[in-house]
Amino acid sequence: MGELLVRAFPVQESVVQASAVDGGCASGSRRGWSDRDRAWWLLWSVCPGIGWVRLQVLAALPGGLEAAWGMPSIELARCTGWSSSLLEQVEAHRRRHGGQPLGSFSPRQPGDAPVLLPGDPAWPPALADLPRPPVALHWQGRGSLWPRLARRQAVAVVGTRRPSLHGRSMARCLGEALARAGWPVVSGLAEGIDAEVHRGCLEAGGAPVAVLGTPLSRVYPSHHRQLQQAVGEAGLLVSESPRGARVLPGHFAARNRLQVALARAVVVVECPASSGALHSASIAWKQGLPLWVVPADACKASALGSNRLLARGATPLLDPADLLAELGEGPLLSPSVPVLQPVLPRGAGLGEALLEAVGPGASLEQLCLRLEESPAALMVPLLKLELAGVLRAEPGLCWSPASAARGPAE
Repeated sequence: MGELLVRAFPVQESVVQASAVDGGCASGSRRGWSDRDRAWWLLWSVCPGIGWVRLQVLAALPGGLEAAWGMPSIELARCTGWSSSLLEQVEAHRRRHGGQPLGSFSPRQPGDAPVLLPGDPAWPPALADLPRPPVALHWQGRGSLWPRLARRQAVAVVGTRRPSLHGRSMARCLGEALARAGWPVVSGLAEGIDAEVHRGCLEAGGAPVAVLGTPLSRVYPSHHRQLQQAVGEAGLLVSESPRGARVLPGHFAARNRLQVALARAVVVVECPASSGALHSASIAWKQGLPLWVVPADACKASALGSNRLLARGATPLLDPADLLAELGEGPLLSPSVPVLQPVLPRGAGLGEALLEAVGPGASLEQLCLRLEESPAALMVPLLKLELAGVLRAEPGLCWSPASAARGPAE
């Protein structure tokens, strides 16, 4: 247990220094919990059956967490009203670590992840507004990002693990555009939309923030090992699960609430009727955050949930530039560097070439081959031509001239 308790101590200093340099929550001073307070919180937080609510109960007892550790079980039962089964777990936890668990510390082990706790200066205040706040956040990467995240100076982009080509392209475009405008990009490092937005952010030299459903030492899916490493080097990896914790299905859904709590706005790129992204959208709506949704083919099951969000009043996102016009410059944008407009490669001048390439009708794959462009470079120009009434979208990511006859059925 010693290495668990001690690993957080150097972290408080580093996060507070970052807060002071970046104008963060600490306001240049080392306010917050003492090392001893942090150690007691960590010790209690890994007790089976003890979460945020029960930790608050223990902290409110006379003498706080330290006094609660030495309190006889009968008295603890009287003060808390907890069940006998829970008290048995608490007693087993206390026996395991002894009556003086903080008496000796093991040296901090190489590779141990830093830990951010609720009493630390850079702890994001919005986490306290969640129905179930995390008791600790284990992290790896750029600690200087925490003051920005504490002020919700980031954008969360979420969506399905099995998106269409259109969804993948838009997610990558969004990651790149937000990064170029100086916004940290928060997502979950899952397959599909999450991975694409992280890749777009990395390609633009931005700061991706991945909230994991596993401990930091695990990679899921396993083929994202290189991507997870890149995100950890350029931005932040964040998890509420300590090293060695079991991974349960509910952990992946639970991380959605953390993504929203770190963000100023939430973008849903594409998701089906049953998706964790809808949970993120619900939290964003309850908190009054801007919710943007990328419209998609109504015939696709992968977009049924996100399209319904549009019907409920979410803001349609047709071009990353619209989102950036609303958000303004991000916190990471250097004052000496002009805002890079999120214009896709050769996107602005593709109108006439696109119309010629579409001919009587063409798929996205055919257009990419004819124009020697990526799907990401063509999606926004195609959407603009649709809105102008020049092109008509057909099922299966195909387009035809709007003036083309539909046949006898019309």
